[in-house]
Amino acid sequence: MQPFTEKVITIIQNIPEGNVMTYGQIAKLAGSPRGARQVVRILHSMSEKYHLPWHRVVNSKGLIGIKDDEHFHVQKLSLQSEGVEFMMNGSINLSEFQFHPEIVYEDYT
Repeated sequence: MQPFTEKVITIIQNIPEGNVMTYGQIAKLAGSPRGARQVVRILHSMSEKYHLPWHRVVNSKGLIGIKDDEHFHVQKLSLQSEGVEFMMNGSINLSEFQFHPEIVYEDYT
């Protein structure tokens, strides 16, 4: 497994309940500031194997990036069950719910 992939998995595994992170934020912390799409691929291919809390990852606007209705609703309900609130426009207030592990876990990179 590539070091970037390992770091992404570790970061995602450590997103606390009731918090979210963005694809780009995870990529930057894992050492590839432009690797947001790689984070998407890792989530898609490894969430089940590593029991990743995939539902805690959103796009940079605080929106659920999944277009499939069923998975969209699963993600939204999962986040709501953890206390994450959605604004009227369907986004999450990142200033309130975004997790910033760079403050806690400086050794990710």
